Amino acid sequence: MNIALGSDHGGYELKQEVMKYLERRGISYKDFGCMDTKSCDYPEFGAAVARAVANGEYEKGIVICTTGIGISITANKIKGIRCALCADSVSARLTREHNDANMLAMGAGIVGTNLALGIVETFLDTAFSGEEKHCRRVAKIAALEEETMK
Repeated sequence: MNIALGSDHGGYELKQEVMKYLERRGISYKDFGCMDTKSCDYPEFGAAVARAVANGEYEKGIVICTTGIGISITANKIKGIRCALCADSVSARLTREHNDANMLAMGAGIVGTNLALGIVETFLDTAFSGEEKHCRRVAKIAALEEETMK
């Protein structure tokens, strides 16, 4: 498994904890920035991670800002991305099982480190169910992307 990571300044410290967690599990990753707590713009980093996942370079992406909202909206602008903003492990499990989400967004100002690492673990360890109804729904989401491209 290989993971693309990104954050803005508000998510920088939590991203560092996520990187330590991935290292402990032996999961490879690339940090697309930001590289410190100096104020910056989340769209730059959310889009970079989303593009890397959408083009198949990375299996999944994890993005973090203060609320997780802006960076998740940004990621979802990239064709092929299904980024879910999660603040609990149940949502992380269900978005993988039902939506085949390929990116996780979290808000560093919303979830603490322990909860965030549990969310990451659940997101990474849960497979898409492959049930017909969920496949059908994911296909409908993808069709909407095509519709908006016209």
